Amino acid sequence: MYYFEQFYLTCLSHASYMLGSEGIAAVVDPQRDVEIYLEEAAKHGFSIEYVIETHLHADFVSGHQELAARTGAKIYLGAKAGATFSHVPIHDGDQLTFGKCHLKFLETPGHTIESVSVVVTDIERPDHPRAVLTGDTLFIGDVGRPDLSGDLTPQQLAGMLYDSLHHKLLKLPDDVLVFPAHGAGSLCGRQMSSERSSTIGNEKATNYALRPSSRAEFVKLLTAELPERPGYFALDVEINRSGAAPLLELPLLPALSSNEVLSRRDGGATILDTRSPAEFGAAHVPGSIQIGLVGQYASWAAIVLGLDKEIVLVSDDRQKVAESRLRLSRVGIEKVTGYLDDGIAGWSRAGLPIEQTSQISVEQLHDLMLGDRNEIDVIDVRRSAEWQVGHVAHALHRPLDHLPSTVKDIDKSKPVAVYCKGGYRSAIAASLLQRAGFEQVMNVIGGFDAWSACHLPIVTDEPVVAST
Repeated sequence: MYYFEQFYLTCLSHASYMLGSEGIAAVVDPQRDVEIYLEEAAKHGFSIEYVIETHLHADFVSGHQELAARTGAKIYLGAKAGATFSHVPIHDGDQLTFGKCHLKFLETPGHTIESVSVVVTDIERPDHPRAVLTGDTLFIGDVGRPDLSGDLTPQQLAGMLYDSLHHKLLKLPDDVLVFPAHGAGSLCGRQMSSERSSTIGNEKATNYALRPSSRAEFVKLLTAELPERPGYFALDVEINRSGAAPLLELPLLPALSSNEVLSRRDGGATILDTRSPAEFGAAHVPGSIQIGLVGQYASWAAIVLGLDKEIVLVSDDRQKVAESRLRLSRVGIEKVTGYLDDGIAGWSRAGLPIEQTSQISVEQLHDLMLGDRNEIDVIDVRRSAEWQVGHVAHALHRPLDHLPSTVKDIDKSKPVAVYCKGGYRSAIAASLLQRAGFEQVMNVIGGFDAWSACHLPIVTDEPVVAST
């Protein structure tokens, strides 16, 4: 019997894996910070000799290069990836055995052109695979999005994905365990389950994307209303194609005085405040952006800020500064140049101006709208699928990832109230609006969930989204 472990990084909904037998281990789809694998290997007496990538990841930066450099392992990657670092190119049917663990590689393009899946077999039962690591080809309850190629259309990739699923993965025995690279919350699919494993048989029976009987029906289903691909995806792919620098090479972050932060802000740096919406609302550096250090913090930072801006952090303490910096690096944001020494308290003591953001309840928003709804703009920053299920009457639909490009269509002279599902995205949006010059911005506490819980009126008509 071989060793098998799943490592789940909740903030990126990312699963990576370690397989080991007789002192040798392989790591599949590693996250950027690789200490977790080194520690686990040491605990079990393994030498990591293989690092396997199921594809070039678009939503995070992989630690394959650093892990290989620190262990002497070889990196295995699909032959069509065009990787520029030293690696072993994987072709369909290639095999790898260490101890009692046998791996067979299947080329399964569709999510990306170079995608591979890894069939895992115990050599004591050589005729019956035990598991398959499917990368982003097959998820639990979903399949990978087919729009991550610059050369092929989503329809072409979706057709390849159909073939990969129906001619390879679904040909495996029904009891073979399925372990994907992502779970619910990832931007690489649409309807992923929160379950972290399944079986081929269960996916055949329950996965919505496997129901269409023909290739044409599958292509139509997969390419209809594709969510927009985040701009940083293509950049992360290129980072992974060449191999990211080791995290140890990133310079230490200096503590910056309030005047230094002011100077950097005025010079174009982005002030990123990672405190809670309530703390940010009470007092923050004018012009700063709030993204709370919880949940999908790094993904939203990459969507809203991109990867190339200079960033100065505002946080509660140095430990959270370090956590913030690490999480940003996982998605390829490396231009963090310092943090505000002593936080907002130090800024206030320096006598520098502060800004506030009003926090209002859903009942207060309802009362404001009853007074004269033409005197206030209500903005819903959720995604289209959420909006269509239900929203506040007369709200403007401006999904958060489109907000910077649609802000010009909103009247700055009127008060603006912003809501999302629970309050996280609306706080980000409120800070973006304030930085854009809106002077009367209100963040709706609890968002649409709170609005629904209070049984306030909901409508379900089609969204009206400003063109970009």
